[in-house]
Amino acid sequence: MRNTKAFKEAVAQTLAELAHRGVTLAPSTVEDTIEKNVSAVAEQLRIQVRSAWRYFDAAALADRLARSASAFEESSSEKGVGAPMPPIDNPELALVLAGVPDSLAQTGGDLYAVIVNVAVNAWMAGHIHGEDGCAGCDGSRGPAGHDWQARMRTITEMQPNISKWFDRDVWTAAVNDAGYAVTRR
Repeated sequence: MRNTKAFKEAVAQTLAELAHRGVTLAPSTVEDTIEKNVSAVAEQLRIQVRSAWRYFDAAALADRLARSASAFEESSSEKGVGAPMPPIDNPELALVLAGVPDSLAQTGGDLYAVIVNVAVNAWMAGHIHGEDGCAGCDGSRGPAGHDWQARMRTITEMQPNISKWFDRDVWTAAVNDAGYAVTRR
């Protein structure tokens, strides 16, 4: 199905309709949704997939996807999903950014491994920063809790100019020095 002209046009139309609504979704999400919906129509009506395309409406699908995305964002923010991220000038966040060039070099340029490493470290940094306000963490830190400020002081002492990693040019130069470049195809 994904190699057909109808499918490719449906994806392009749906992405354009979403853009008109100010909603950005990954093309793969839109592709999966279209494939699932068209297959379901074909199965329910007991018709061939190529005949099910006449029931496809990119604008209606974009409306539904936009409503779903909006509802998800609202419900996530209302429930306070996840631990809060650290402040943008946070030394630990800078340390995570600083680790990317080294991680690229260590993994031989395995971008997936680098992204997983960054995601885990960023999640941990955000969780540690937000643990005192995290009801799910009560009792897991011991009676003293975590001294977040002491942790930030230690990182800053280890690398006094840690804030340089928030400069895109400094970060890009470090990635280039590691032998890699981030370019768009």
